[in-house]
Amino acid sequence: MAVLARLFGAGHVDLAEDVAQEALLAALDYWPRTGVPANPPGWLLQVARRKALDALRRERSLAERAPAIAGELDALAERRVHTAGSHADDPFADDQLQMMFLACHPAISPDSRVALTLRTVGGLGIGEIARAFLVDERAVAQRLVRAKRALRQVHAPFAMPAQGELPGRLDAVLDVLYLMFNEGHTAHEGEALLRRDLCHEALRLAELLLTRRETAATRVRALASLFCLHASRFDARTDAAAALVRLPDQDRARWDRRLIARGLRHLEASAGGPVESAYHLEAAIAACHAVAPSWDATEWPRIVALYDRLVALTGSPVAALNRIVAVREVLGPAEALRQLESLPHREQLARYHLFHGVRGDLLAALGRDADAAASLREALRFSRAEPVRRHLAGRLAAVSPPDVDLTAPRPSSTDAGRAGRRANRLDQG
Repeated sequence: MAVLARLFGAGHVDLAEDVAQEALLAALDYWPRTGVPANPPGWLLQVARRKALDALRRERSLAERAPAIAGELDALAERRVHTAGSHADDPFADDQLQMMFLACHPAISPDSRVALTLRTVGGLGIGEIARAFLVDERAVAQRLVRAKRALRQVHAPFAMPAQGELPGRLDAVLDVLYLMFNEGHTAHEGEALLRRDLCHEALRLAELLLTRRETAATRVRALASLFCLHASRFDARTDAAAALVRLPDQDRARWDRRLIARGLRHLEASAGGPVESAYHLEAAIAACHAVAPSWDATEWPRIVALYDRLVALTGSPVAALNRIVAVREVLGPAEALRQLESLPHREQLARYHLFHGVRGDLLAALGRDADAAASLREALRFSRAEPVRRHLAGRLAAVSPPDVDLTAPRPSSTDAGRAGRRANRLDQG
C-alpha cells in the first residue's frame, strides 16, 4: 500500500488502499489452490499493476501517469523480493517510513494520524485499531475518513518532510511504532498470541530513524531498546502447543541473548538526553527483567521505583496496573490487592481483561478462591485472543470447577472501555 500511495500520490490513499486490498483478495483466492508463489511480493505487485491500470482509467486525474506507474510496478515486482526493506544508500527512501511521516502530517489530528498509520503501515483492520485505542470502531472509521480528506486538501507530497518539519512529526511516528509493536506482542484477537511481522517491522523502522541525525533522538533509541528487549523473549512466550507462557514460567535459556545485548546497547546510548521519556522508563523496566537470572531474583524494588516515575510522568492507568504486579513481589499479595482496589483509574480499567486477571491472581494467593474465580470470569468476558482465553480458563479451573464456555460471545470494541491510548501490556510477559 505504501508503494501504491507513493505512485498514485498522497491525495489518492483511498485508491491505493482499494488496489492493495483487491490484490490481497486475489491471493486469498488463488494461493490456496495454486500454492504460494516463489516471489509473493512480486506476485502481489503484478496483480496490483492490473488492478491499478483499471483504476487509473477511471481516475482521469491519474490517467496520464498510467504508463509510468505500470512500468515501476513491473520493475518492483521483479526486484522486490531481493530489496524489500533494504535502502543502504538512503534509509529515508523506505516507502513504509515515508508513509508513516505522511500519515503524521500536521494537517491531521493526532488521533487520526495514529489511526491512519496503523491502517496503512501496520496493516491493522478497523476493529484492531479500535481495540488498540480502546474506542468504538465507528470513531476509528471517522478518523480515517478525516485523515484522508486532510491529505487531499493540503496536497501533501509523498516524501520525507523537510528537515525542519521532522521533529514535529516524530512523536506521532513513535506513538504509532509503539502501538504496532504492542499489537504484535499480544494480539487483541485471533488464534495467534504473537504477530511477529508487526513487531519486527516496528523495530526495523525505529532503527531506520536512528540512521539520521535529525531523527536519532534519545527517546527513539529508548524505544528501539524496548522493542529489542521484549522481542528477545518471543520464543519463550509460547510452548510447543502454542499456549501462552507467562514471564515467571518462561525458560530463560530460550531468550535471544543477541537481542538483549542489542537492546542494552540502545538503552545505554539513550541515557545522554536532556529528557527522560516514557520509553526510557519502560525500557529500563524491560532491562531489569532481561538481566535477571530468574523471576525471584529480579530487582523488584527498582522496578516499583521505575513504575512510580512512569505513572507520575504519563498518568497511564495500565502502567499503574502493571506496577501492582511488582508491588506484590516486594510487599506481598495483601498490600498489592489493597493498592489495586484503591487505584484512581479503576473505573477505566473495569473492562480491561488484565485488570481482572491480576485481581484474580491476588485473591487466589490470599486463599479467596470464590472471589478469584469471579474476577477470572470477568477477565474471560473481556478477552478476545484465544491463547489468552485458554490461559485464563486454566487459571479459573484451578480455583473453581471447570465451567468455562470458551464459545461464549466476546465483548464488542464498544465494550473495551477507555483505559488510555497507550495501553501498555508488554510487562505481562
